[in-house]
Amino acid sequence: MYIQSLNSELNQWTLYSEGMEEGLPAKVPGSVYQALLDNGRMEDPYYRDNELKALALMDRDYAYVTRFQVSEEIRSYEKILLRFEGIDTVAEIFLNDRLLDSVCNMHRIFEYSVKELLREGPNELKVVLHSPTRYIQEAYENRFIDGSSDAMRGFPYLRKAHCMFGWDWGPRLPDAGIWRKVSLIGYNTARLDGVYIDQEHIQGRVNLKIRVDVDKPGEERILSFGRDDQKLADLSYSIKVIGPDGKLYESAGIHKLGTISAPEKQHKPKAALVLEEAYVPGHCGKSSGRESTFSCALTIPDPQLWWPAGYGEQPLYQVAVTLKQGEETLDVWKKPIGLRTLTVHIEKDEYGETFAHEVNGVQIFAMGADYIPEDNLLHRVTPERTRELLEQAKAAHFNCIRVWGGGYYPGDDFWDACDELGLIVWQDFMFACAVYDLTEEFEENITAEFIDNVKRIRHHASLALWCGNNEMESFVESGLWVSRQQERADYIKMYEYIIPKVLKEHDPGTFYWPSSPSSGGSFDYPNDPNRGDTHYWDVWHGNKPITEYRKFFFRYVSEFGFQSFPLPKTVETFTEPEDRNIFSYVMEKHQRNSAANGKIMNYMEQTYLYPLSFDGILYASQLLQAEALRYGVEHFRRNRGRCRGTIIWQLNDCWPVASWALIDYCGRWKAAQYFAKRFFAPVLLSCEEEGILTQDTNPNAQPYEVKKSIRLNVSNETLQERRLWVEWNLRNNRGEILRGGSTEVTVPALSAVWLEKEDCMDAELYENYVSYECWDTEQMPANTAVGDCGRQGFEPEAAGDEQPLSAGTVLFCPPKHFCFADPELTVQAEGDELVITAKAYAKSVEIQNQNQDLLLEDNYFDMNGGSRRVKILKGKPEGLTVKSARDIGR
Repeated sequence: MYIQSLNSELNQWTLYSEGMEEGLPAKVPGSVYQALLDNGRMEDPYYRDNELKALALMDRDYAYVTRFQVSEEIRSYEKILLRFEGIDTVAEIFLNDRLLDSVCNMHRIFEYSVKELLREGPNELKVVLHSPTRYIQEAYENRFIDGSSDAMRGFPYLRKAHCMFGWDWGPRLPDAGIWRKVSLIGYNTARLDGVYIDQEHIQGRVNLKIRVDVDKPGEERILSFGRDDQKLADLSYSIKVIGPDGKLYESAGIHKLGTISAPEKQHKPKAALVLEEAYVPGHCGKSSGRESTFSCALTIPDPQLWWPAGYGEQPLYQVAVTLKQGEETLDVWKKPIGLRTLTVHIEKDEYGETFAHEVNGVQIFAMGADYIPEDNLLHRVTPERTRELLEQAKAAHFNCIRVWGGGYYPGDDFWDACDELGLIVWQDFMFACAVYDLTEEFEENITAEFIDNVKRIRHHASLALWCGNNEMESFVESGLWVSRQQERADYIKMYEYIIPKVLKEHDPGTFYWPSSPSSGGSFDYPNDPNRGDTHYWDVWHGNKPITEYRKFFFRYVSEFGFQSFPLPKTVETFTEPEDRNIFSYVMEKHQRNSAANGKIMNYMEQTYLYPLSFDGILYASQLLQAEALRYGVEHFRRNRGRCRGTIIWQLNDCWPVASWALIDYCGRWKAAQYFAKRFFAPVLLSCEEEGILTQDTNPNAQPYEVKKSIRLNVSNETLQERRLWVEWNLRNNRGEILRGGSTEVTVPALSAVWLEKEDCMDAELYENYVSYECWDTEQMPANTAVGDCGRQGFEPEAAGDEQPLSAGTVLFCPPKHFCFADPELTVQAEGDELVITAKAYAKSVEIQNQNQDLLLEDNYFDMNGGSRRVKILKGKPEGLTVKSARDIGR
């Protein structure tokens, strides 16, 4: 096989459009906006309200053109394919003035047989991109179908990332382009069209049952089982696996295609692939479309198992399948895999039904966030940027990422990083918040989309499940967006027939879930808190207080969240000084959730004093978000067993904006990401307190006796039993201990243990607070005995360099009413560490440098006074500032 790249690093591409006097140099992979930006023909679409100017540019058609030579070497091959791995989106493809195809799906791979069209001299390839905005407008006017009002009308008609047309966190910037690779592929006789690996785990070994799909020139439609296998008799394939320790495993001998070996006839695999009668190891399997199917088995003894982050290591085995004709190598498929079992465990229990990721027989607690496209300008999404984002997720103890269904299927770099980092992936198919017109043409289009992406992704160790769509079962069930009864029937056909049928053939070993949220499909109470997965939005969209989380015990909450503004330096990238008021036109253009800035202020009124500066509002909004998420996650983790997953909306942003993101567009960690690092820690000590927030928050309510108490809980999300020392202390606002207690507790693996409730009725409501921390018993300070309680003056900050495994503080009143003493905070750099000192209790201590690009070991933490050292992970400690919640309103 021979591959000739037609990307712009080897070939010059030119972008043309109506109104242009001459073409512009363009990059492939790339986009129209990229070419216009690179050539100074448009302004930064993220700055102020430039989005409107950029949107108008998409009313035009554009054309990408390149001229290339074809070498004698590739012309000598029996078959030559022109391969596009991604065209965005409505396009016509011309080769040497010959129309090859009209396409309309950015999620698909397109290949064309072009040997007879190629010339000895220069060849011209042209891709005409039609306006996506005109396309959806004309389709919408022709036949109304509905979807999210945050996106442009008609967006469901186009198989393009829906959020490119706008969302309640994203701009309307429906870019166009050739967004993935373009190449010529030459091959003789046959090529590998896909490899499917089924794993059978038996004690002490793993049997890899490997199905090979072979594509033959001139055999585009081999449909029947029992065809003439002699066409393939001169072909063979071999399988090699290299373990993480370098050990080589090989299949026994060379496997001839079109023949059946007697030993291999005698057994069938555990999992049914395609149809049972069509899958016998060593025999030709049932074909779908253009490929022929064959399979064999290989055994890996003493396997090194792949685990999600926090539960074990991520060893990867390199699998190589080589297709041969005689001694000639025709094609090689080479990919890393992880040896593991991974499914979703569902069974009835006293509360309803469980819903838990089960890895290697262990039911884990999913901790992570929802992933959206990293940029509306897709050319800015690089492997390095994606890797860094996912590394930052793992650094905050994530073990799970949900790929949301309104974007696009992530590229191979995303999946490779998740495999290596141990982040299991909930993968939505690309449907979100809409209904669709299921014509025959649309069905054919999306079916090809499914096959392309399933075959590309299915081998990855991190793939945890396929999910049909985002939120559509619940909304269609309620009648939202539905204008015809046929749309309800089409919903069932798409997500409960078409997709499962594709998966049965192409990835039968991966769990499928019809929608998110869902209780299993068929409109059966899809957002049931006692079954399946749940999206919970009463906190935020429903304006409920954060204490509302404690009323629910979801089995798996796959979306919940709370908004905040980004850091001031990120805001500066899209504003002028006069814009820096949260109700300014520009700030509201960068807030896509209706009335959300007012909603932030509503929650702020409940929690903090009114900030007196723009930066103060941004800081307070981030603390609101962080505290709300902490309140929810800690509650769900305390109820491990009943709840098995907390996936926060959302991990990242696609442009600089006020949103639910934990990490803003510029890569800066919000307070919530630092909080996540603490509340997703493998061992978590949390506190369920009683105080004003859990009772009547109205300061003018009829006077009542406020119940004040704490109840501590230790969550152990590791595979080992943990023996811990837990301490709590009631303190005054200067951080001085008034009284306290400590105990030793043994927490079994994968469990949460409650401690006894502690009465705090003697606490001063507005001047006292409770601190708590836990340590491994082996980690305790040397001068402290287990069971020692009420120790005057002992501070965890003064216990040396070791920090507790988990720690925190709780108030019995809203922070706005607490009588904070001045902690006189200071910060200074010493080598790669910062030293922070406080002379009194300091809540939510924020440390920033001049550029606000510090990444610290910890930030936005509480101090009981004393000093603390924090490592600098990234950034320079120049122009350091430090503040705490006391500074809000001052």
